[in-house]
Amino acid sequence: MENDKDIINYQLSIGKLKVDVVRKDIKNMHLAVYPPTGRVRIAAPLRVNDEAVKLFAISKISWIRKHQRNFEAQDRQAPRQYKERESHYFLGKRYLLRITEQDAPAKVELKTKTYIDLFVRPNTTTEQKQTILNEWYRTELKKLVQPLIDKWQKQIGVTVNDWQVKQMKTKWGTCNIEKERIWLNLELAKKPLHCLEYIIVHEMVHLLERHHNNNFLNYMNTYLPNWREIKNELNSLPVSHSNWGY
Repeated sequence: MENDKDIINYQLSIGKLKVDVVRKDIKNMHLAVYPPTGRVRIAAPLRVNDEAVKLFAISKISWIRKHQRNFEAQDRQAPRQYKERESHYFLGKRYLLRITEQDAPAKVELKTKTYIDLFVRPNTTTEQKQTILNEWYRTELKKLVQPLIDKWQKQIGVTVNDWQVKQMKTKWGTCNIEKERIWLNLELAKKPLHCLEYIIVHEMVHLLERHHNNNFLNYMNTYLPNWREIKNELNSLPVSHSNWGY
């Protein structure tokens, strides 16, 4: 999670390593390496100088390289062309795209274990097909989100005032703590349901604890004891070139 209190953003170079630095009103430095390209980000207290940030990054260089290698080994999907019998995923399951042209409004149907049926007008472009399918993903994902939020509001004891789904480039979800609002990545429609649930729990726990500190980890261990396994699974699944970039 990156919150709305980030006030200074710039980049430091440490040899060939590029580090995004965010200055915040916090006590300790926090390091993160983000998929899919291994972007490095350090949240640093306002009082800490750049030399201290560099030394902190250097002290963690083995950990950083390890995570970057893991992301480099992650499978990448080739850009989708939205053509007949192309592979597409929904809730972690692989389907073949079956396209039917007809003089009627576009729609998507999932009635078999093999095919996602895409009905389009003749001469529909690739971009239009992508938009139609993405809107179907959005609709289906939204059907799943609210019941999960209702479930976890009771268990965690927090309230989500608003949530939305959008295409995000580098994060599975974000949380605006002040407004108690959660954003979820549209790509989660393609992942197993328990991965969606993990992201929802993760963002809701931020309503109890802003930072990824021991307190946050303790909450996650309490509410979702197997969250690490789910996180590893989610980050090992193939990701789309078109939806992960900077």
